[in-house]
Amino acid sequence: MRKGIAVSAAAAIAVSAFASAPASAAPRRVHGPNGVTIEIATVNGSGCPTGTAAVAVSEDKEAFTVTYSDYLAQAGGSSGPTDFRKNCQISMKVHVPQGFTYAISSTDYRGFASLEPGASAVEKASYYFQGMSQTSAISHTLKGQYADNWQFSDRTDVSELVFKPCGEDRNFNINTELRVYKGTSDAAKTSFMAFDSTDGSVRTTYHFAWKKCPG
Repeated sequence: MRKGIAVSAAAAIAVSAFASAPASAAPRRVHGPNGVTIEIATVNGSGCPTGTAAVAVSEDKEAFTVTYSDYLAQAGGSSGPTDFRKNCQISMKVHVPQGFTYAISSTDYRGFASLEPGASAVEKASYYFQGMSQTSAISHTLKGQYADNWQFSDRTDVSELVFKPCGEDRNFNINTELRVYKGTSDAAKTSFMAFDSTDGSVRTTYHFAWKKCPG
C-alpha cells in the first residue's frame, strides 16, 4: 500500500504582526521587515528523509514555505512495523534585519487522512528557539471512519508569546509527528495520515508576531 501512495506535503509560514502598546492605545501592527532570509540548517526524522524537505521565502518576505515530499504514517495492510509513526525535526536559520524580532502567534496544521472504522491518528507538534525551553507539544486526534482533508489550529495568547532574544542568532526548531493506530479496524486494510491532500493544495501555516527591539 505504501508504495502505491505518492505523498507530498507543503508547510508554509506566513507572517502576521503585532506590537506592544500602552493599555490605553490600540496595538500598532508591525509588518515583517524587508531583508528576511531563511535557510534549513538541519533536517532529521523518518518523515523527512534527506533530500525530501526544502525551504523557499516569498518575494515579499512575509512568508516562507517548507515543502515535504514523503511525510506519511500508516498502519494495517502491508504497512511495516515502524510505519505507524513518522516524525520530522527541522532547524532553520531565520535571519532578520537588526532592530526586529519575532515569535509564533499561531499555527494551522493541515493534511489528508484516510482511516478505516476503528482506526485513529494523531498529529503532534512543538517548536522552540535554540537554547530556550521547548513549547509544550499539542496533540490532535482523528478517528475513523474518515477520508478527507484535516486541519488543526493552535493559538498562543499575546501575553504568552515567546520572542527570540534581540540581537542573538538562534535557530528556530520545529518538531512534528504523525501516528496512526489500526485499533479495531480490519488489519488487511490500510489507514494513513499525511501532511498532504489528494491534490497537494493543503498546507501548514505558522503565523509570526513581529516586534521592534528596544533602541
